[in-house]
Amino acid sequence: MSRKQGIWAIIIIMGVAIAAVFPYVTLNPANSRITPDANFPLHYTLLIVHIAGAFVALVSGLFQFHTRFLSNYPAWHRLLGRIYVYSIFLSGLLGLVLSFYADSFTKGLAFLTLSVLWLFTCWKGFRYAVKGQLAQHRIWMIRSYAVTLVATSARLVVPVCILLYLAMHGFHLPAGGREQMIADILDVNIWIGLILNLLVVEWYLLRPRKKS
Repeated sequence: MSRKQGIWAIIIIMGVAIAAVFPYVTLNPANSRITPDANFPLHYTLLIVHIAGAFVALVSGLFQFHTRFLSNYPAWHRLLGRIYVYSIFLSGLLGLVLSFYADSFTKGLAFLTLSVLWLFTCWKGFRYAVKGQLAQHRIWMIRSYAVTLVATSARLVVPVCILLYLAMHGFHLPAGGREQMIADILDVNIWIGLILNLLVVEWYLLRPRKKS
């Protein structure tokens, strides 16, 4: 990826992430895009912590792909790496809990799968770092960050999902109207984002390298 492409990627990632986090900055449940469960008083509080941890992981993880930064400031690499790991462990564990309070089975299963993969890939990367196996550490942390980015890619695919949904319905809204269409799309966009990210990251890791 060229420097220009990298800058645009960062702008898109951060733009989508900030837009996703913004409604929760007010700490007002009325602004939440996920309706808090009235039978679970801690739902909104845990959701806020989960979102904050995911945002910290996304931002701290970005720095790990700046090779010049890593080589010039190894201490910062280790510090940000620890922040990345701790934020994922916190946010991922909360994600496991929150997945059982999703408003549909499909969405809950998607969040559960995402949380498990997030924790697993990060743990594998962390373990390889502890063992000093840096090549494997890098591979698993790249996978981990691909899962971290599902929060971004799942939102980026929504416009495409809307077009496909309308095309499949003859460009007519379903009986439930626009709300039903959005609900149906939000049932699958996490799955689509996760599958796309995993396919892209495995292609990146397995693609033939150019010989120098």
